[in-house]
Amino acid sequence: MTRAFIFPGQGSQAVGMGKALSEASSAARQVFEEVDAALGQNLSRLMFEGPSEELTLTANAQPALMAASLAVLRTLEAERGLDLARDAAFVAGHSLGEYSALAAAGTFTISDAARLLRIRGEAMQRAVAPGIGAMAALLGPDLATARDIAEEAAQGMVCDVANDNGAGQVVLSGHREAVERAIALAQGRGVRRAVLLNVSAPFHCALMAPAAEAMRRALAEVAMKAPVVPVYANVTAGPLTEPDAIRDALVTQVTGTVRWAESVAAMAEAGVDRFHELGAGKVLTGLVKRIEPSASASAVGTPDDVAAYA
Repeated sequence: MTRAFIFPGQGSQAVGMGKALSEASSAARQVFEEVDAALGQNLSRLMFEGPSEELTLTANAQPALMAASLAVLRTLEAERGLDLARDAAFVAGHSLGEYSALAAAGTFTISDAARLLRIRGEAMQRAVAPGIGAMAALLGPDLATARDIAEEAAQGMVCDVANDNGAGQVVLSGHREAVERAIALAQGRGVRRAVLLNVSAPFHCALMAPAAEAMRRALAEVAMKAPVVPVYANVTAGPLTEPDAIRDALVTQVTGTVRWAESVAAMAEAGVDRFHELGAGKVLTGLVKRIEPSASASAVGTPDDVAAYA
């Protein structure tokens, strides 16, 4: 059995995430305390108690999701004897989850990952004025069809493929007018459904260039180690082990496509037959099951999940 550990992205947050684990595990509590100290904020209380609208803010959701994921990892290490270097072939994360994966693999400290994600969340929110951008999910088309729709809809504006989540789920991002054109164009092109997403900014498109530059500066100032296992990068859909290459990929990721379907398929092709999603929710578990039905996938986020881990 060959395992990969995967880490969720924005949208998986929910009030109460990590609370039961914090109450049951001192290893988990230490993670939340470290993140709170790094940010100078009682983020864990916001995670455990809400309010939801404050937790959902990009600058809070990103470090919060990382904290929830690393709390699960540290609990598995303490209680189930997990050794990532020994037990995992690869790690990967969806968008901000890539920072969680890198912290899990030792490239970043948890504190540095929290601070970077706070910078990232704030920079992404500032990059585009409210109302200028939008994102839309297209359900049904393959990636090539979605790209054609985006290119036709752009008409001099930005309309990019933000996420290729697999199994006919592609997300577009860019100027609101162009994204709305893409929704109209999608009718009759094998798209079962095309809907605007309730997001605060158009992530993973060219409009995020100011945020990419902010991350370039921030990442240049942070110490990075080679990960103990290769990390599949969103923008390359391939494994990276060199800190300089990882840094470049994280900068590119802000404006680039999250190639999740290709990443999962490549890990499976490399021999992975079991995926464990660590942290909040089960979004990636569902995607893996659709992308690679022959692989097993499970979510680990609660004390019961930790006890059932095998």
